Amino acid sequence: MLASKLYAPTLRETPADADVISQQYMLRAGFIRKMANGLYTYLPLAWKSIRKIEAIVREEMERAGSQEIMMPIVQPAEIWQESGRWKVYGAEMIRLKDRHDREYCLGPTHEEMITTLVRNEVNSYRQLPLNLFQMQSKYRDERRPRYGLMRSREFIMKDAYSFDMDEEGLDASYKAMYDAYVRVFTRCGLYFKPVEADSGAIGGSNSHEFMALADAGEADVIHCKNCDYAANIEIGKPAVLKAAVAEPEGKLTLVDTPDAKTIDAVATMLDLPLERTIKAVVYNVDGTVVLAIVRGDHEVNEIALQHAMESTVEPEMASDEDLKRVGLTAGFISPVGLHQTDDFAIVVDETVMEMYNVCGGANKRDAHYININPKRDFDTKDMRIAPIRLITKDDRCPHCGGELELAKGIEVGQVFKLGTKYSEALHATFLNQSGRPSPLVMGCYGIGVSRTLAAAIEQSHDENGIIWPRAIAPFEAVVVPINAKDEQLMSMATTVYDALRKAGVDVLLDDRKERAGVKFKDADLIGYPIRLTISKTTAETSEVEVRIRKDGESFTCKLEDVADVVCNRLQAL
Repeated sequence: MLASKLYAPTLRETPADADVISQQYMLRAGFIRKMANGLYTYLPLAWKSIRKIEAIVREEMERAGSQEIMMPIVQPAEIWQESGRWKVYGAEMIRLKDRHDREYCLGPTHEEMITTLVRNEVNSYRQLPLNLFQMQSKYRDERRPRYGLMRSREFIMKDAYSFDMDEEGLDASYKAMYDAYVRVFTRCGLYFKPVEADSGAIGGSNSHEFMALADAGEADVIHCKNCDYAANIEIGKPAVLKAAVAEPEGKLTLVDTPDAKTIDAVATMLDLPLERTIKAVVYNVDGTVVLAIVRGDHEVNEIALQHAMESTVEPEMASDEDLKRVGLTAGFISPVGLHQTDDFAIVVDETVMEMYNVCGGANKRDAHYININPKRDFDTKDMRIAPIRLITKDDRCPHCGGELELAKGIEVGQVFKLGTKYSEALHATFLNQSGRPSPLVMGCYGIGVSRTLAAAIEQSHDENGIIWPRAIAPFEAVVVPINAKDEQLMSMATTVYDALRKAGVDVLLDDRKERAGVKFKDADLIGYPIRLTISKTTAETSEVEVRIRKDGESFTCKLEDVADVVCNRLQAL
């Protein structure tokens, strides 16, 4: 490929609305262009990298025994209504009607469609196990599309689905997909961790997310320094913290706390450590106002709260109208004196119930209680007690008791054990070895292809631009003649270019009549793993300058050796 023919319009300035490094560099390096909020066009450089990621995914899916299909993006509402998810899925689903007023959606995921497909074709245990996958665009109406390709309304995803006779078969399929994902992300050059995860709207039992660790990650990952335990912070299971010695219970006392509407402000005003306070956070969970209580220095785990409420709907922060409806005074709330009703629930974290003489809201403006003793002062028959706090790095590893670390992660893949959630709802059965109908046992496995592209940049870049892992770089090498107007230099550059192509290197020849400095800046910005410079020194000594983008190493080699040298260096990247 010649750079003069490549459609890659680079930018010298970073667009003002670009939030993260991957978005900034992909815009500046001519990889993508924003068409609307959360919608992007992939230009040739991005599409080359996407196709390389897809090739790796295809190879590993087929190696694991999965077969590729392609399902419609537009899905009829009937199959979602049959599974019970049409109303549950939420506002992220993009819904539409055809000219006959029939309802459809743009596929955010394909569990209903694949189950409907297979139930009409698979009817015997002899046809199992079966594993099918596809790669296509998915559509989700994100409330706040941001971070470029990491949270967009349209994104490229690989989704696979396994069908087995029983849980033992599902275990084998799950492991095969898990192992395939490890190979995919290793080959893509990512530093990642598989972590225990919540199944979310997809449902099912066991689930693991594959997290590319990076500062721009939206997910918090907790992992142990001593063992291989790792989990999304939402699924981490903190121990119940108990006082070393039971304290004598003090008298419940009302104190004035004018304008102290946050627990931090209260702790400062009363000169208390946060761990001697309790914090109230109010949610709306499917129409019920829920008061969640945790220790003052802890945070509510919204996934755990959703499970405690046995709800399929994610919690949302309560509105002023919600608080008014159940008579709560924002900033001064605790369970003392409160009782559950049909539209009001109280959920208290287990650790709170082990506390003594703490400070919390008095349920009246500008006032708090001190010496709250939850076992004495809460109506425990009228509330739910559950583990609803987020695990922290100060907790101990649930597996080995070791020290924990927190990191940011970008979710690039997730695997789920669905079990019979969809097959039972959609009546997808097969005749087992006894001749009786049984529901198919399913698994679901997703990879964010476009998100993997962004994650690679978030992990590998410097102040000059992208540093691509060799396997997914748009080009593996670039040949840069210092002066494209010099016929002798262009002739040598073409010789090097042809030799590399013959050796199987994916190479670009920068034949543009630009200054050398512009070409070098573009090479660093775009992130070609190897740059080969053809200069007057090359004409005099027959030596080519080779520069490795990853570590900045520069050296020279003979013209006749350039193909061997580049191929060897690429193998090491």
